[in-house]
Amino acid sequence: MLIKFRSKTVAEVLMLSANAAPLLRAAGKTVADDVPERGVFTVEQLPAAIAGIEAAIKAEEAHRPAQPSEEEDDAAPVPPMAQHVELHQRAFPLLDMMRRSLQDGEDVTWESTKGW
Repeated sequence: MLIKFRSKTVAEVLMLSANAAPLLRAAGKTVADDVPERGVFTVEQLPAAIAGIEAAIKAEEAHRPAQPSEEEDDAAPVPPMAQHVELHQRAFPLLDMMRRSLQDGEDVTWESTKGW
């Protein structure tokens, strides 16, 4: 399922529900396997939500294995489409939306959608 995040401040952010669920959990929302159809981060909730996602990113980075240097790496390069997307990469658009919305005093909402 596709999740559409909205704010009056910036353009919509689209994310698959499987990718949105961990971010919503990190932001303090109670999310089981399925993301709720609709939800909101009020302006008052945004600072804690941003801090929660940032903490999750730092925790993931602390557990990430060290990357070998280019000189030490003898393996064939991995094509971009086959590379793993890290949490900080996946979270960036939502974090940006949350930060800008907080600055402008706007809520961030989400809803599930069936398509583009």
